[in-house]
Amino acid sequence: MNWDVLMPLILFLVVIFFIGIWSNRKMVKSTSFLSDYFLGSRELGGLVLAMTMVATYGSASSFLGGPGAAYTIGLGWVLLAMTQVATGYFVLLILGKKFAIVARRYKAVTLIDFLKERYQSKSVVLLSALSIIIFLFAAMAAQWVGGAYLIQSLTGLTYTSALFVFAIAVLIYVIIGGFRAVALTDTLQGIVMFVGTLLLLIGVVIAGGGLDNIFADLMNENPNLITPFGQDGQLTALYVSSFWILVGVGVVGLPQVAVRAMSYRDSKSMHRALIIGTIVVGFIMLNMHLIGVFARPVLPGIEVADQVIPLIALEVLPGWLAGLVLAAPLAAMMSTVDSLLLLVSSSVVKDVYMNYIKPEASNNHIMKVSMGVTGFLGVGVFLLAINPPELLIMLNLFAFGGLEAAFIWPVVLGLYWKYGNKYGALASMITGVASYIAIYQYNSTYGDILGVHAVVIPVALSLVAFVTFSLLIKRKAYYFPTKIN
Repeated sequence: MNWDVLMPLILFLVVIFFIGIWSNRKMVKSTSFLSDYFLGSRELGGLVLAMTMVATYGSASSFLGGPGAAYTIGLGWVLLAMTQVATGYFVLLILGKKFAIVARRYKAVTLIDFLKERYQSKSVVLLSALSIIIFLFAAMAAQWVGGAYLIQSLTGLTYTSALFVFAIAVLIYVIIGGFRAVALTDTLQGIVMFVGTLLLLIGVVIAGGGLDNIFADLMNENPNLITPFGQDGQLTALYVSSFWILVGVGVVGLPQVAVRAMSYRDSKSMHRALIIGTIVVGFIMLNMHLIGVFARPVLPGIEVADQVIPLIALEVLPGWLAGLVLAAPLAAMMSTVDSLLLLVSSSVVKDVYMNYIKPEASNNHIMKVSMGVTGFLGVGVFLLAINPPELLIMLNLFAFGGLEAAFIWPVVLGLYWKYGNKYGALASMITGVASYIAIYQYNSTYGDILGVHAVVIPVALSLVAFVTFSLLIKRKAYYFPTKIN
């Protein structure tokens, strides 16, 4: 046991649990359990909004999988990863004010609440909930695996034991505190990530003998490692450009990110979050992925690339500082897991159970069901994560692509196109998800169709389906509210 490394991490977890307990006390006093548990009563300020978006989006794939891929592929993966910089900007710019106005008018607590009111269709609600449950299970499994890898590297526990420790830590404070605990701890975690990545990058550069030395070592090993095309030329210009659809523009369709756009306090908070979020995402993504590449000459031959961050931190930093720095990836994974857990839980409780099974349920009953479902889902993800994939980032990106193919056009065109209707939404979701799964499987076996990422063609097909079916089965134009009632 590396106790000098573990003590800062343990202190970090203690602080998080105290925030969860405080949030629980405030939530119990709330007049609307659902709004508080799943949206924090729409009270997020600019800094908290920015940090909760950054911490939710920055996950195991950003802090373990991404650097692991950069360690394997080289600087080309850093270039590809930087397409994520504008993520928060796009989400708040495209959804932002209009989404918040509509969501408040509908009293929407979840993304599916918005879709239910906008399209007035039980089929849209059930298909949306099913898509969220399926794809977010994959995304949550990636975070569970990442947390287990990190704890395993630090403690020497077996993978399964480390997975159990991580699962218990997350479940306790999510079940107790809800969205308010998630948002407040995300702020703390975002700050830890910002500082931690900078400290670790400096440590790796010093350990590698400076940038000139590191680049010379990479060049001697494989000149392709310092090109934009990857160690064996797999990152073509077309593929990198298409990847921007997945991790840049398409993020607008991710339910876990979109829900943030309905939770802020006022326009000033949103504008502040636009600036803070863009700067923080760019800083963290650049640092973490550079660390992955620069670690290659310092620690050659790492067998599980996803473990590069904990291993390099233990190698180049004093124990106590490594513990502080490794709170960053732990923070990223916990913040993403808690958000995803709440999102899937809200899909089950609010969008299915309350809408179609027990709409007259009391506040106390809903509280018990919500916490029970959240705990049950956590156990399910734990079982799913027992056999981890080879590269963590691929599992996370698969989930991202599926959610984007399902939701991007029903959300965006649902907000901005008055002729969009339930027939277009259903056609878009079915076309997007079915084509994404089929193309993803084909690409995994035979290589990328047209040289682009698997999400690009399904997003285009789902757009065509939405517009075509909305116009074929045209109904009266939809009225868009312009102010909060």
